[in-house]
Amino acid sequence: MLSSSTINPSSNLNLRSTSLTPSKTFKLPLFANPTVSWSDSHFFPRTSGMVLSKCFGATTSPLAVPRAKELGNAEGESSPESLVVVSFYKFADFPDHADLRKPLKDLCEQLRVSGGIILAPEGINGSICGTRDSVEKVLEFIQTDKRLKGLRQVESPVSPEEEAIHHGHSSSSPLAAGEDAPFRWDHVRVKLKKEIVSLGMPTVSPIERVGKYVNPKDWNKLISDPDTVVIDVRNDYETRIGLFKGAVNPCTSAFREFPSWVDHEFRLNESDAKLDSSDSDGNQQHHVENEGQKMPPRIAMYCTGGIRCEKASSFLLSKGFKEVYHLEGGILKYLEEVPKNESLWEGECFVFDKRVSVDHGLVQGTFKLCYGCKQPVSDSDMEAPEWEYGVTCPHCYSSKSEEEKERARARQRQFESWGIIGGPDKGRRPERTKSSSQGDTMLSKSL
Repeated sequence: MLSSSTINPSSNLNLRSTSLTPSKTFKLPLFANPTVSWSDSHFFPRTSGMVLSKCFGATTSPLAVPRAKELGNAEGESSPESLVVVSFYKFADFPDHADLRKPLKDLCEQLRVSGGIILAPEGINGSICGTRDSVEKVLEFIQTDKRLKGLRQVESPVSPEEEAIHHGHSSSSPLAAGEDAPFRWDHVRVKLKKEIVSLGMPTVSPIERVGKYVNPKDWNKLISDPDTVVIDVRNDYETRIGLFKGAVNPCTSAFREFPSWVDHEFRLNESDAKLDSSDSDGNQQHHVENEGQKMPPRIAMYCTGGIRCEKASSFLLSKGFKEVYHLEGGILKYLEEVPKNESLWEGECFVFDKRVSVDHGLVQGTFKLCYGCKQPVSDSDMEAPEWEYGVTCPHCYSSKSEEEKERARARQRQFESWGIIGGPDKGRRPERTKSSSQGDTMLSKSL
C-alpha cells in the first residue's frame, strides 16, 4: 500500500536511493487510475538505463530504471539483491501444521519476504517474493521439517520495473511499493485452512494416489495423441485468456465445481449404456443413456503450477479412470522450458499476483486486473462502456448491484486521495475543528 504524497512526474527513480525522508511516504502511479494527475512531492536523483513506458506512468514523464547489469554484477548475472517469485507446494501428512505458522511468518517478516502461504493437514502451498537469498532461506526453513522436504517449486523472474520499485523504496517507506510489486513487500499472509487447495473433498488425497507426471518436454506428444482427452482444471476467468490447443474447458467458476463437472460429463454414477434392443441381424445394440462422454482411455490435465492437478488426478483415479496424466510444474514450467516456436499453448497464463498474466519465458503479459471482480481484462475490455476503473469491467458489470458499484467507487476515491484503501484515518473518528465544536455547542443549547 502507498501513502498520500506523490512522485514528482518529472524526476527519475534511483534504484538504490535510500535518502527519502522517513516521515514522508508516497503514491506510485503504476496501477493507479491513468486519468488522475500526479502532483510533485519527492525528487529522486537520475540514473542511466531503460525507462518505464507510459503504461506504467500514466501521463507523466518516464521513470528511469537501471538495466539488468546495473541490478547485478558486471556480467549481468543476478545479484543477491535481485528479486524472485517462487511458487511451491507439497502434499504431506501434516496434522500439526498450525505449529509452523508463527515461526514461518516471523521469519518472512524478518527477511522482508512477501506473499501468501497456506498450511493445512494435507501440506503446504505458497507463493512468495523477495531477494533470492531471503527466499532461499525461507524455503530451507520450511524443509527442515522432513515431511515437507522436496517442495515442488516454480521460479518466475521479476521485471526491472518491479526491482526498482522494491529496492528504491522498501528501506525508506513503511508502506513501500505494495501496489506495484508482485506482492506487498512488507506483508506476508500465513493462513491455516482445511485444504491447501480447496476441492471440498478431504478424502481425496494425493498422498495416497496421484496421476502420472509428464515432463513439459514430453507434453506436446501426449496431448497430440487423438486418444488423449486434455482437460484444463482451472477456472473460467483463467481459461478465458489462454489454454492448450484442443483442451476441454469445464467452465467452472471454482475448483470445488470440478467433481460435479466430471460426474455430469461422464455420468459416472450411472451405467454408460444398457442392452435393450437388437439390430436386423439379431445382434444386441448399446444405447447410451447419458449425454456426456464415455470414460476416455487416457486423460491429460494441467493447471497453473500443478497443485490442482494433483488433487484432480487423485479424484479421477478414485472414480475408476485408468490412465491419468498431468503436466509436471503446470503451465508455468511449460512456458519456462518449451520454446515459443514449439509450443502448443495459446494465449497467456493468469497468475495470482500483481503481474496478472505471463507469457512464454514467464515474461509479464498484457492483461490488467479489474479491481471490482479480480478478473483479467484486456485493452479492448478497458475500452468497453462497462469499464470503470476500480469498479467494473465487461465481465462483472451486469452481476454487480448499484450499491456494490458505489462502494467500489468510494474505495477507489480513497485510494486516489490517500494511496491506500481507507486512508491514514481508517478506523478513527475524524478530528473536529474548534469552529465545528462551537457550532455543535450552540446547536445543543438552542435545542
